[in-house]
Amino acid sequence: MGLVVQKYGGSSVADADGIKRVAKRIVETRKAGDDVVVVVSAMGDSTDDLIDLAKAVSPLPAGRELDMLLTAGERISMALLAMAISNLGYEARSFTGSQAGVLTTSVHGKARIIDVTPGRIRSALDDGAVAIVAGFQGVSQDTKDITTLGRGGSDTTAVALAASLEAGVCEIYTDVDGIYSADPRLVPHARRLPHVSYEEMLELAACGSKVLHLRCVEYARRYGIPIHVRSSFSSRPGTWVTDESEGVDQMEQAIISGVAHDTSEAKITVVGVPDKPGQAAQLFSTIAQSEINIDMIVQNVSTTATGRADISFTLPKADGQTAMSALTRVKDTVGFEHLQYDDQIGKVSLVGAGMRSHPGVSARFFEAISDAGVNVEMISTSEIRISVVVRATDVPEAVAAVHTAFDLDSAGEAATVYGGTGR
Repeated sequence: MGLVVQKYGGSSVADADGIKRVAKRIVETRKAGDDVVVVVSAMGDSTDDLIDLAKAVSPLPAGRELDMLLTAGERISMALLAMAISNLGYEARSFTGSQAGVLTTSVHGKARIIDVTPGRIRSALDDGAVAIVAGFQGVSQDTKDITTLGRGGSDTTAVALAASLEAGVCEIYTDVDGIYSADPRLVPHARRLPHVSYEEMLELAACGSKVLHLRCVEYARRYGIPIHVRSSFSSRPGTWVTDESEGVDQMEQAIISGVAHDTSEAKITVVGVPDKPGQAAQLFSTIAQSEINIDMIVQNVSTTATGRADISFTLPKADGQTAMSALTRVKDTVGFEHLQYDDQIGKVSLVGAGMRSHPGVSARFFEAISDAGVNVEMISTSEIRISVVVRATDVPEAVAAVHTAFDLDSAGEAATVYGGTGR
């Protein structure tokens, strides 16, 4: 008997029929002889509905109370799923994140998991029950307040539980049949990838691929947990995310895995920064103190006449105004001239472990972007990734052009999107 952790996204449990379908799949796994721990998201778009409700009551809801409100969505899902499993003749016990032993930092809205102490989960499994855990949430180790992990946090909950329970696999069920070479909503003939390495998946997730959360992949790589991404609406084989050395003949490794895009970021340009040591450090320390993650950074060459440079960086739109306020407070200290804010940008990224040893990838990428008539505003690269910032309105054309240029289009049937949200 093995242990399997399964995670079901909001589109999989969007209504009563969906919950019943998920319950049947869980019971089938249990009948096959495996112990099962299930992590669930809130039903459909109920988290967004709760956020809208909070904003209707208060334009700036306190983080502690907002977390308390948002965690209700997952508690509804877990209780209903436990009832559905019980109707099929199997015992199921539901647990909130705190009851499951998910200990986090105290930052509301985007807490990070510090530790998992799944004593109650182990007891439920020992008693033969299916353990159902509310995803996306935990309890602060310091303040004992309820916290949430941010968008996609249920993925991270699932992998963290799999690591702490030493599960054989973490299955992530979503509304598409696996990980594709591009978002099938944007590129209908995107190709399903049977295997993706942790390294490539980290880049894809960081660049906007919505199938897996970045922190979930980081956790899986750290603890060596295989992730199996599948659809809860079909029985197709899905995609395995494992160590690069597993599951694939390196001679058959594709040069490019996929094209990712992200339109959830904004760009801030700090104009006229004095070109002397320590100025950039002070700017980014200010951003870090506001608990904001930044992505791409570009600094132009300072002009001889003024001795000043411009620094541009991208960050989540949700953190844009917080960052602008924080930087404004240090304007006189740093001595920059003014700030520019742009939330009409999009990021397009090409990812593939094979580009390490294949020259010409960059040339083909930029030729495709150029042929599509798209202007590039920023460029960032890693060993296995090329990313560019373009206008948000140009993202669909850029993604399609790059996808075709690297022969990633599938010759078979179009990819099926069963749900509506992508999670």
